[in-house]
Amino acid sequence: MKVAPVLNALAKHPGIKQTLVHTGQHYDVNMSDVFFQQLAIPAPDVNLSVGPGSHASQTAEIMIRFEPVVLDREPDLVLVYGDVNSTVAAALVCAKLRVRVGHVEAGLRSFDRTMPEEINRLVTDQLADLLFTPSEDGDINLQREGISAAKIHRVGNVMIDSLVRFLPAAIHGHTDGLPDRYALVTLHRPSNVDDNRALKGILTSLLAVNEKLAVVFPAHPRTRQRIAEFGLNTTQIRLLDPLPYVEFLALQRHATVVITDSGGIQEETTYLGVPCLTMRDNTERPVTVSMGTNTLVGRDENRLRLEVARILDGKAKQGTVPPLWDGHAGGRIAEVLRAKL
Repeated sequence: MKVAPVLNALAKHPGIKQTLVHTGQHYDVNMSDVFFQQLAIPAPDVNLSVGPGSHASQTAEIMIRFEPVVLDREPDLVLVYGDVNSTVAAALVCAKLRVRVGHVEAGLRSFDRTMPEEINRLVTDQLADLLFTPSEDGDINLQREGISAAKIHRVGNVMIDSLVRFLPAAIHGHTDGLPDRYALVTLHRPSNVDDNRALKGILTSLLAVNEKLAVVFPAHPRTRQRIAEFGLNTTQIRLLDPLPYVEFLALQRHATVVITDSGGIQEETTYLGVPCLTMRDNTERPVTVSMGTNTLVGRDENRLRLEVARILDGKAKQGTVPPLWDGHAGGRIAEVLRAKL
C-alpha cells in the first residue's frame, strides 16, 4: 500500500528508471501476492524470497541477498518503506555501500524500544539521506534526534493515497453476510499475540464485546497459529482468513468500530472517520489520537468495554483528517526525487 503510489508517481517521470525489489518478508499468499494484484503493482524485478525467521536471521538474510542486487544495479538512490525488517536491512546495506537512501514514512516514534519496529525506525532514519514524513510530529522527532532539516520533507501519508484510490471499489458487496453493525478486529503485535496470558485476556475482552456487538476478526497467520497453540476459545467470534486490501477496506469503511494494534489501520480509520480502539499503550502515530478517531485502550478489558459502549451510545470520538493526507503524497515524493536525482 505504501509502494504503489510512489511507484506510479515516479513512472510519470521517464528520466527515472525504477527497480522493484520484493524481499519476501511477507510470505503468506494472502499477505503478499494478492496485494500486488489488487494494487496493480507490476511483478517485482527482483524477489529475494527470504521468508519467515527470527528478527536477526531475517534481517541478516535480507542484507545478504540484497547486497548483490545493489552492486549489480548501481542505483543512485534506494527507497525503503515503513518500519519492518526489510526497511532497516536495506538501509544498512546501502549505508555500507555508500548508496543514498530515502525513507518513506520517516520520523514516526512510539518511544517504546521494546517494539522491534521502533528500533528499525530509529536506525533507518539515522542512515537515510532523504526523510519523507507523513505529519508534523515526524519532523519534530527527527530534528530532536539531530537530523538536518534539509533532509526532511513532509509529504503526507502514502497509505492514504492507496485508500483514496481504491475507496470507490470498497462497496457493501464485500460485507455481504455480515450484520449491519460489527466490530472489526486485527491483531498481530508480538506483545499481544505471542504471550498466552496476553492473548487469552484480549480474546476474553473480545468475547465480552461480542455480547453487544458482533466481532469480525480476519486473523493474521501468526495470530491464528498462536490461538491454536494456546487452545483458546474463539467459537463466538467470526474468525476469517486475512483479506485482500479492497475487501478489508470495505470492512473498515462500514464497521461500527475497529479494534486493532496496527499502525496503518489507525491512519486509515482516521481518514474514514471510523472509531478506532488501539490495544496498545502507545502509538507511533499520535496524530491519529490528537486529531483523528483513534483512542488508546491498552489491554484494559474494562476500558475496551467502556469505549465500545460509548460508541454504541452515539458518543464516538469525532476526528479530522490531518494536513496533506489528501491522496497526493506519492506525487510529492516523486517531485522531490526528480529534483534530487
